[in-house]
Amino acid sequence: MTTQQRTKALAFSVHLLTGSGAALALMALVSATKGDWAAMFAWLIVALIVDGIDGPLARKVDTKTNASNWDGAILDLVIDYLNYVFIPAYALIYSDLLPSPYGLIAALLVALTGVVYFADVRMKAVDNCFVGFPAAWQMLVLVFLVFTPPVWLTMAIVVTLAFAQFVPLKFIHPVRTVRWRKVNLPVLLIWAALAAWSVWERFTPGDAVKIGLLLTSVWLLFVGIVMQLVPERKPGKSPVSAE
Repeated sequence: MTTQQRTKALAFSVHLLTGSGAALALMALVSATKGDWAAMFAWLIVALIVDGIDGPLARKVDTKTNASNWDGAILDLVIDYLNYVFIPAYALIYSDLLPSPYGLIAALLVALTGVVYFADVRMKAVDNCFVGFPAAWQMLVLVFLVFTPPVWLTMAIVVTLAFAQFVPLKFIHPVRTVRWRKVNLPVLLIWAALAAWSVWERFTPGDAVKIGLLLTSVWLLFVGIVMQLVPERKPGKSPVSAE
């Protein structure tokens, strides 16, 4: 095998890694149909990890050049919709978070607004922030299952964030948004660890984990808006001394 063939094979393998998110989505759905929400979220957390590493790998091996017959961006969007939107919407219907018909109403709202958001060519800003809430419903539903808020509050949050997908507010991409990444990326990793522990404990972790999960969730949800309100400091010119 030549060097070029190895490079192309490596690039295609990254597409396969991204594509494995579809298999993980299917496993999550199988668990959801059994009402095993902990197992469902275990698969979704693995999918979240894959989603976090496949982008840097794709850029490193330059899949756009070396595996150009497959569009990694489209592949990523399809899989993200399954894992971030469709399966969490299913969970809203069949879990105990919302009684009928509120679960179905919330799920239909999430599914419809989510697919429209993913098709919006304006969803990414030049600084790699998302414009509008980035349809990260799997993270939200996990927090719901840990805290089991009252029905009115759950519905209010779902409706608010569904419409927040289409407002000119910024939400960070913890990996690709450069500004404050040294803080945001560790916060995401802490959130993932706390979420994994909550799933392991079947959504009944200790108070310390619950507080940490809540604080990191609030940070990840609102830090982009804070960044938007606080102008970035530009390096100024050195003052010229008068002689």
